[in-house]
Amino acid sequence: MTAPSSLKTSTLPALFAASVAARAGEPALRSSDGATVWTWGEYARRVRAAAGGYAGLGVGRGDTVALWLTNRPQFHVADVAAVQLGAAPFSIYATFTLEQAEHVIGDAGCRVLVTEPAFLERALAVRARGRTALEQIVLVEGAHHQALGWEQLLAAAPADFDAEAAAASVRPDDLATLIYTSGTTGPPKGVELTHANLLAQIEVLREVLQLPDGLRAISWLPMAHIAERLCTHYMPMALGWSVTSLADPRAIAAALPHVRPEFFFSPPRIWEKLRATLGEPPAGGLEALGLDAVEVAVVAAAPCAPEVIEYWHRLGLPLFELYGLSETTGVATGNRPGANRVGTVGRPTAGVEVELSEQGEVLIRGPIVMRGYRNQPDATAAAIDADGWLHTGDIGVLEAGGYLRIVDRIKELIINAAGKNMSPANIETTIKAAGGGLIGNVCCIGDARAYNTALITLDADAAAAHGLSAGDSRAEQAVALAVERANLRLGRVEQIKRFTVLGNDWVPGGEELTPTSKLKRKSIAAIYAAEIDAMY
Repeated sequence: MTAPSSLKTSTLPALFAASVAARAGEPALRSSDGATVWTWGEYARRVRAAAGGYAGLGVGRGDTVALWLTNRPQFHVADVAAVQLGAAPFSIYATFTLEQAEHVIGDAGCRVLVTEPAFLERALAVRARGRTALEQIVLVEGAHHQALGWEQLLAAAPADFDAEAAAASVRPDDLATLIYTSGTTGPPKGVELTHANLLAQIEVLREVLQLPDGLRAISWLPMAHIAERLCTHYMPMALGWSVTSLADPRAIAAALPHVRPEFFFSPPRIWEKLRATLGEPPAGGLEALGLDAVEVAVVAAAPCAPEVIEYWHRLGLPLFELYGLSETTGVATGNRPGANRVGTVGRPTAGVEVELSEQGEVLIRGPIVMRGYRNQPDATAAAIDADGWLHTGDIGVLEAGGYLRIVDRIKELIINAAGKNMSPANIETTIKAAGGGLIGNVCCIGDARAYNTALITLDADAAAAHGLSAGDSRAEQAVALAVERANLRLGRVEQIKRFTVLGNDWVPGGEELTPTSKLKRKSIAAIYAAEIDAMY
């Protein structure tokens, strides 16, 4: 590995060009099955050709391009090609319904969408409804009479297309991408991030985690989420990493030993599942999982129980918890080598200010704060005050040394019948950690109630491994023991008095979870009203 080089560029096209020049013959992108392997030089040639094709379709600076793709090498090409023209590519979640996709496509105002056969039917339906500006649908593989094939896109390039001139016209304050929030309480909002936002984020994250050039990474989570886009698209673009794309995130455990990533990011759930697989830290455990080559491991996007982080530390893999939002281009605070305080999300990154309001809300200011919400000036004004502070909606505590601890979302705090404020996320995380991997999801109920209850689902893999299923008395007993252990760690008023083990699984993008696995609490309360009432 080589030491990280200082970033001396101000736009993504310039950043990409620098990595290509330095690593033209080195591996850049590959598919998990090994069928596709592209060097940085091949990556660049494909980007140039696709950019010409986009230009032939009329895409230019200030436009947007929709990407409805699984994690695959072609995603990176389709994204960077748009960026080279000064356009802003954005990703659509694989789980989005026709209506959800129509909303973000319409909000973005894009005329061109790049997709694959799995999503083609929904994409064609969006265009056919005529409620958006969508005109052209491009397929990265296969053919359909109502869409352009990839070769047809490339053939659309004007004869006089000047890729260098197009890239040189991009400015730091140009829109670089849209990240659509996961929408726990309403339609997703489009977070507008500029080239300056992303370059600032790349620089500080590189410094915080001491990230070297040339690492191996695996791309497996939705690229519509800022964390995955940052970790396996923008950071590799800056530091010349080699990225393996995994189309099916459910296959991550099987893929790790083949890829042996040197950088690995995941929300808490996969760290919990892998911990359950290993049990008490065994010798050689990291090698068995394919994590023995990891130099930097990150957990973010949701609260992680301290005991989970401590487990990986005992196994010899320091796990760094970070905090941020789409609105902060991903990361605003972070633990780091030599300063990793478990139970916190670390200290502010360079150039970022963090303060707490009188109500304890986390406020953030700095070059990573978004330009605003697309087409929503009122929402933007409500989020970013006149002094430039982003109001995150999270309640936090600043501890000695400037370390930040997140309590919960303001809107999700439970206030029980006696007026006691509680964090449901803390209660839920504590129960999951006490379950030893058996518990998949927990939703704590207790707002305006006399006591707390919980809806609990089993982790399908862990339950199957132990021969358990919902409704099985042994499963009920195992969950009861987990709740009992969790209650010992919770305050008396926080403790779960009753719980219900549900027979169905909650999947990302379903009725109970957002695509990024956040609880849809209002939806859950409505769907399981009978089960909740029965516990009271």
